Amino acid sequence: MLRKFNMSVYQLIQLGRKYLQLWPQRAELASYFSEYQVIVFSRFVFKYFPALALFTLIFPLLLQIDTAYPQAFFYAIFMASFPIQTLVILGVKADKYLPPSLENWYRESLARINEQGGDLKLSANKPRYLDLAKLLHLSYQSRSVK
Repeated sequence: MLRKFNMSVYQLIQLGRKYLQLWPQRAELASYFSEYQVIVFSRFVFKYFPALALFTLIFPLLLQIDTAYPQAFFYAIFMASFPIQTLVILGVKADKYLPPSLENWYRESLARINEQGGDLKLSANKPRYLDLAKLLHLSYQSRSVK
């Protein structure tokens, strides 16, 4: 089901950044959530693509290839925009509702944590992927404290 987005691009970028920061860096999540691979790729893009863009811009200068400057500039701008594109895509994903199977798992996990003495105040009505990231973040954070 498609929803209309009433968010600006800036708000999507902020939501994507929050989603990226909340998702736990735990390898065991890869076998349960396809989102884990997207998050790993997004972190890779943030780590290496700015340097790759800079290298792409500087390399023709080092080799003194005058005809390659326009192409190098274009490719550098394109690669430098990847982190922003990633945040927009993550922001759109974070705002989507969970599918029914994942929604049931989310509600059961939230109830189980609250039964064990936790006091999580997360959305149980129409949860989104951002709520799932918050739940996973809080559950792994509480495990590392104990």
